Amino acid sequence: MSPLKNIKKSLITQNLDGYAVPKNDEFFQEYSNPNILEYITNFKGSAGLALITKEENILFVDGRYTTQAKKEAGRNFKIIETNKESVKKIITSYNFVMRIGYSPKLFTSLSLEKIFGKNCQMVPQSQEIKKFIKNKYNKKTNLFYTLGKNIVGETVKSKINRLNRVLKKKRIDNIYISSPENVAWLLNIRGRDNPNSPIPNCQIILNKNKIYFFSDKQKTFILKKKKIFNNIEYFDKEKFFDVIKKINGSNILVDKVSCSIYDESLIRTRFNLYFDNDPCYRLKSIKNEIEIKNTKKIHLHDGLAMTKFLYYLKNKKLRFDEIKLQKKLEELRKRNKAYLFPSFNTISGSGPNSAIIHYKASKISNRKIKRNDIYLCDSGGQYNYGTTDVTRTICFSKQSLKIKNIFTRVLKGHIAVVSSTITSDTTGSKLDKKARKWLKEINLNYSHGTGHGVGFFLNVHEGPMSISKFDKNSLKEGMILSNEPGYYKPGHFGIRIENLIFVYKKYKNLYFDNLTFAPIDFDLINKNLLNKSEKNYLCNYHKKIYNFYKNALDPNEKVWLKNLTNKFVEITLR
Repeated sequence: MSPLKNIKKSLITQNLDGYAVPKNDEFFQEYSNPNILEYITNFKGSAGLALITKEENILFVDGRYTTQAKKEAGRNFKIIETNKESVKKIITSYNFVMRIGYSPKLFTSLSLEKIFGKNCQMVPQSQEIKKFIKNKYNKKTNLFYTLGKNIVGETVKSKINRLNRVLKKKRIDNIYISSPENVAWLLNIRGRDNPNSPIPNCQIILNKNKIYFFSDKQKTFILKKKKIFNNIEYFDKEKFFDVIKKINGSNILVDKVSCSIYDESLIRTRFNLYFDNDPCYRLKSIKNEIEIKNTKKIHLHDGLAMTKFLYYLKNKKLRFDEIKLQKKLEELRKRNKAYLFPSFNTISGSGPNSAIIHYKASKISNRKIKRNDIYLCDSGGQYNYGTTDVTRTICFSKQSLKIKNIFTRVLKGHIAVVSSTITSDTTGSKLDKKARKWLKEINLNYSHGTGHGVGFFLNVHEGPMSISKFDKNSLKEGMILSNEPGYYKPGHFGIRIENLIFVYKKYKNLYFDNLTFAPIDFDLINKNLLNKSEKNYLCNYHKKIYNFYKNALDPNEKVWLKNLTNKFVEITLR
């Protein structure tokens, strides 16, 4: 029986009107194995929620994913864009108080209230979602491992001392770090429990004296051998309730974003709960000098692979398709020994597929590249000492002035962000306005944020900072973000230009600088729309690219890159 039919059957046996399936797993990670929502709906996007009722199946996604969701899940699910209609509104439209089943391990108190409100009865289900997809769970035992100070730049002891100072100031006895990415950062460990991310599925309770580490104990062999902390004990998660009964202290900080309702209910039996954001989010968002140094290094490796890929695109006959190009880029990245695996599913889209913001090529959707196509490739890598994310948009023939004007306005927004001087009141929302300015002049826009935080050999999407209209976080030295404005015309084409950038200090002032160095397609630019400073930026950017890679390219690649660089130099002289 299919998982959807299993859930439908459960509605009758449990006397429910609906069942809610979120995107996240019980660790609240962006990437998980298995992807529960994908397995039930066939939707492969990174954000969404399904509401399965007796009468209909609904998939809620944001504006980035509407086109993709209709293609992947539209056969069995009604697709609703959350930007236009909320889950609460749909529930209210049923005109009776719905009984909606949910797994308490997959929701937090915050997410449950935010999504469903109080116009329905949320009914926790003892039979977990695993029952519906029991044969899909990954049973491999990948050992957790440690990273040295030469890679991460700070010892575990130092990080714990910094965290304990924060807790002491708040008069907190214990903290439950429920987000595995924060455990990974704090203890300088990594794993292979999830695709696209080196996050180990684990959680800890920490106080000034001890760490209680919860995970699959089979995976902790190396950690025990390395003795990552003087006073640490390892437990299977099934022992969670038994352990918390014995921990000293009267209160505990619980992260409102990643502590499940299930865990919260267990902790509440022993401690007074202090709900707040886990301080590790903010601490790890500020990269130290070693992390920045290592990130710069891997971006040069990654940029070389991208430069070779762009040469291949622009100089080979059009005998390739989306999947072939995706494999070609992966092959180029694999030439570097530090490369491990993609940091997310590569977006390799041409023509109308390039307009799907988070498109993933499949055997069904795969297109052969045509001469008049615009091709968009958004990809990234996890390396032994860093994470990358880059997008380039490419053409293969002369494009219309309209297309070039749109591309150039996206490029102007991209340059405006990286060229910004950062002051104490510079927030992601202010930068987002800068990025959209030139598109809005001709009444165009895009439905995603302009940028997201990026982890150091962790998740490619990392909070708390972002470049979006909602972000009010102040920017600090050492933060890494993406800079990726775009434009998408459904059914026709998509444009996006993305670099990773970092915040650095010079003479007591903060600025952005690029981490990503890969050529931008000159053939898509209307140089008449660029001002002098924008032309100088592009000239200097491509000079750096040429100087970085000239000795690592073959003769034909080197000539191509030199000629491209000269084109950018020439436009500054006119």
